[in-house]
Amino acid sequence: MAISSGFAFSCRPHFPLSHGMRKVFVSCAAAIEAIEETDSGKEPAEWKRFNSKELGISSSMIAKPTRVVLNGLKSKGFEVYLVGGCVRDLILKRTPKDFDIITTAELKEVRRTFSHCEIVGRRFPICHVHVDTEVVEVSSFHTSGIRSERGLSLSFEKPVDCDEKDHFRWRNCLHRDFTINGLMFDPYSKFVYDYMGGVDDIRKAKVRTIGPASFSFIEDCARILRAVRIAARLGFRFGRETALSIKNLSSSVLRLDRGRLLMEMNYMLAYGSAEASLRLLWKFGLLEILLPIQAAYFVYYGFRRRDKRSNMLLSLFSNLDKLLAPDRPCHSSLWVAILAFHKALSDQPRDPLVVAAFVLGVHNGGDLSEALSIAKRISTQHDGSFHELESQDLDLAALKEEVVELATSVQRALTNMTDEYFVSRAMTNYPKAPYSDLVFIPLALYLRSCKVFQCVRMGKEKGFVAKQGSKIDYELLALGSLQEVRHVFARIVFDTIYPLNIGEDDT
Repeated sequence: MAISSGFAFSCRPHFPLSHGMRKVFVSCAAAIEAIEETDSGKEPAEWKRFNSKELGISSSMIAKPTRVVLNGLKSKGFEVYLVGGCVRDLILKRTPKDFDIITTAELKEVRRTFSHCEIVGRRFPICHVHVDTEVVEVSSFHTSGIRSERGLSLSFEKPVDCDEKDHFRWRNCLHRDFTINGLMFDPYSKFVYDYMGGVDDIRKAKVRTIGPASFSFIEDCARILRAVRIAARLGFRFGRETALSIKNLSSSVLRLDRGRLLMEMNYMLAYGSAEASLRLLWKFGLLEILLPIQAAYFVYYGFRRRDKRSNMLLSLFSNLDKLLAPDRPCHSSLWVAILAFHKALSDQPRDPLVVAAFVLGVHNGGDLSEALSIAKRISTQHDGSFHELESQDLDLAALKEEVVELATSVQRALTNMTDEYFVSRAMTNYPKAPYSDLVFIPLALYLRSCKVFQCVRMGKEKGFVAKQGSKIDYELLALGSLQEVRHVFARIVFDTIYPLNIGEDDT
């Protein structure tokens, strides 16, 4: 899309400019000049309107609560559209994490339309419409229009053959983050409107910002983490400019508040794309900012930025991913527990049977007698490629002592993960690494994660009943049920240490 020479840069950063950030602003200015030279004299890019059947979208793919809200607003005479990532996912034949609606109705009119509806958010207000047990989010063109005037101001040329309704939709899409999220679907006319080239980028499996990437990420640095999350979940690559800007502006994510960082990390690690997310965070220099302890592990074992190999940390999250999906997430206490467990093992490697007994003790609520008895009968070959596992000749008493020691080490690792000083020291042996003392795990989540393991140290819990069978109750898992979290944790660790295909790899 052509960008007019009337570029206006109105962003004022809320942090002191480091040398690196000054370089970014210089490069942004250079980017403006280059874009003006490249696009001067060109016509605006052609926009497209697709028949939804052509893209493989049918109304049956829309969740029932969303259809209720769409029909309710349409019956009142308002225009309604599905917008953003849900349209992208429908084109890709994926289950959307949620469905976002935008309407020509004002929010107060949306609230009057539905009996169970409230307006939430002060800065960026939207409506939450309650349909049975589901919540459907509805935004308004009116409030999104006000929101789009804030922050960076980029002047884009109006698309050709654009009537008043097209202009209304185009202006809204213009202020979204990525082209693949800048799509609108009218389920009544059966048209998908693409003003930003999103369908083409979906076909190319590319994540590209709307407008210059540097400006987009400076306007909202959370877009950097969203870009990683989307690319990881979809298996997409970044456009060249987007990739360069993520690297250059990686440290800007420290401007986000801790709650937002936790939310973004949870989106990456709890919805079935954790391994890919960790690989991308490492590749683009974000891991040492967000998770310095885990970044130090990668560096220590010579894991390169574009490394295709695996390690125990990535294997644990790969096995977690196999059990999750965008519509079947886990509670954040599970991935925090995995990080702490791995940190304890990387600090002090253990015998595979120690790990097995520990995990069995977690699963059954601290009954170490039963856990040790089962562990001693394991004859399956463990994965010998992991540095964290070291075979030893242990009698029963020594085995029990090591299990309790591992539980203590995991507790210590959890505590260190929430200690700013400890986190800040994680990368001190690597002087080129950026400084980060970031701790985004709140006290409540720390305590909840501690509870997963404490039974191994404290002894068998009264009244705790271990999960029976292999079926996962995803509703309870998302809510953080201790029984369900322990069950899935044990399953992940066993699948990692004793993979079923270990014999196939050796042939």
